[in-house]
Amino acid sequence: MDKAQVAKDVLQLVGGEENIDQVTHCMTRLRFNLHDDNKANKAQLEKTPGVMGVMKNGGQFQVIIGNDVAAVYKELSGAMSGGKRMETNSTTGPKKKRNPISALFDFISGMFTPILPAITGAGMIKGIVAILVALGWMSDKSSTYIILSAIGDGAFYFLPIILAVSAARKLGSNIYIGAALGAAIMHPTITALLAPGDTVSFAGLPVLAATYSSTVIPIVIAIWIASYVEKAVDWITHASVKLLIVPTVTLLIMVPLTLIAVGPLGSLIGNGLSGGITWLFDNVSVLASILIGGTMSLLIITGMHYALTPIVIGSITTLGYDFIIPLMFAANLGQAGAALGVGMRAKNRQLKSLAYSTGVTAVMGITEPAMYGVNMKYKKPFIAALIGGAAGGAFMGIMHVKSYVITGLVGLPSIAAFISPQISTLVYALIGGVIALVAAAIVTYFMGIKEDSEQAEETKAVTEEVATNTAVDTGAVAATLMNYESEPRTVTPVQIMSPINGEVKPLSEVPDPAFAQEIMGQGVAIEPSEGRIVSPVNGTVFSVSKSGHAIGLVSEEGTEMLIHIGIDTVKLKGKHFTPHAQAGQEVKVGDLLMEFDLQAVRADGYETITPVIVTNIQNYNQLEPAGEPMTQAGQLLYKLN
Repeated sequence: MDKAQVAKDVLQLVGGEENIDQVTHCMTRLRFNLHDDNKANKAQLEKTPGVMGVMKNGGQFQVIIGNDVAAVYKELSGAMSGGKRMETNSTTGPKKKRNPISALFDFISGMFTPILPAITGAGMIKGIVAILVALGWMSDKSSTYIILSAIGDGAFYFLPIILAVSAARKLGSNIYIGAALGAAIMHPTITALLAPGDTVSFAGLPVLAATYSSTVIPIVIAIWIASYVEKAVDWITHASVKLLIVPTVTLLIMVPLTLIAVGPLGSLIGNGLSGGITWLFDNVSVLASILIGGTMSLLIITGMHYALTPIVIGSITTLGYDFIIPLMFAANLGQAGAALGVGMRAKNRQLKSLAYSTGVTAVMGITEPAMYGVNMKYKKPFIAALIGGAAGGAFMGIMHVKSYVITGLVGLPSIAAFISPQISTLVYALIGGVIALVAAAIVTYFMGIKEDSEQAEETKAVTEEVATNTAVDTGAVAATLMNYESEPRTVTPVQIMSPINGEVKPLSEVPDPAFAQEIMGQGVAIEPSEGRIVSPVNGTVFSVSKSGHAIGLVSEEGTEMLIHIGIDTVKLKGKHFTPHAQAGQEVKVGDLLMEFDLQAVRADGYETITPVIVTNIQNYNQLEPAGEPMTQAGQLLYKLN
């Protein structure tokens, strides 16, 4: 993947930098807040090489990249405003009107996404320490244990400060005032003052006892209110004294307000949510687990899973454990199993490779490549993944599996989250994950998949269509192909000449997955400068589609080739195309095969980029492009070794 090119394409297709209010990224997605979603070309983005999918959720315009998202984000940041990172709200452009629910999910996801690396790393360290202690490899009395525990606990203990920074950034207020607010309520003096539960007051107003370490809701509410206070004070303060007055007044108002009202209220809400989840799993555990495990992937698609993050953190902070993370584990393994099931069922080798690789990635906790690149694309596997998540969730519910550590990446590497004083919890979690994976794989295999319809359409266009719409000596063609199959292959590199004048481009730039992902074969693409196609080899024309947009050839060495003029040009039904060859005809390099009206095709709205591919590439070890940016008909295009 050319990450710089992907970033350039995405930046252009979301409406340019001027349409971007904010952009960040998670494990697999670029998450945009756009001034106007209508300026983004969703259809073209979905066809862009390197983009696995596009979706709009919670007020965000999300571009799914996959495992390379961090690198693409870096290139995207470098392409904007001379390298400025667009992580904070800009002040230009009209603001979109959003409904309160979309605004809430946007706020939650925008706040938690940037801090996931911190809590994921800390959670993994806590899990590793738990494993070492459970196996007896480390004493919980040793100084090494104390230091490692501090590393793991640090991000969670001071979570209010981390969240204060992230929430302030998302709200467009000063992140350092937010950090100061979080630090003030967690100051050791305040903690010691409130710990005994004695009556405490501030200026005659009662300060209720509350614990702020490792909490989420109190600081989030406080920063939300503080953003309005800060802006109001800033608005009425003269520019010459803003630096002095704004932070001073904001902190003097917000710290006492948080201690007196916001903190206790936030703690009450958090405890209520945790208590509600506990009641649910204590009374209808299996039903709740089936429901959440089976629908978790749907929540991820809509972005609603971020709403569970405060509940998860609150449960672990208040109760010491959580029921939701195990169900996320089951849902993710369900997506992995469905993708692996596609790999077992698929006949196309490129699809097999994609399904297996994304399936393994999903096992490791990154599900978007499998979910969007395979399972949702073929529909039935996604249904199978939901079934697998429900099956694994049912087992988790029966065995009351809990997570004792917060982890941002829920997959095989995070199994340490299930370590408890009883090793059986870990065992049950692994069994539940295996059930989800196997169930999804089996259901996918037996439900079957309908292989890429675009590929099937192209194959039909260049093969079956010929038999019914072109006068062909099919016996002669079959005999020719049989001869090529039976004759020994030459060890001399096969030279493929250019069939057209134009600019050489990699297949990854072709706006069609069948070519960009090399599903149909390998080669290069040419952006033509004239509408004239000649033979790239000495051999036989195997097929000429009725619409004229595709030509199949087989060379004297047995190389099977496809020249596909433009994208979706089959819809022109032969308009603007004039064939000069027919199936079964022997040709030499440079013989005219097809003429077409280049400008007319473009005027009708069709891409004219032309893939020139080898469809039996498995017979060769290497395809070596000539490396020239421009090519002329009859000039060396690439070699086959």
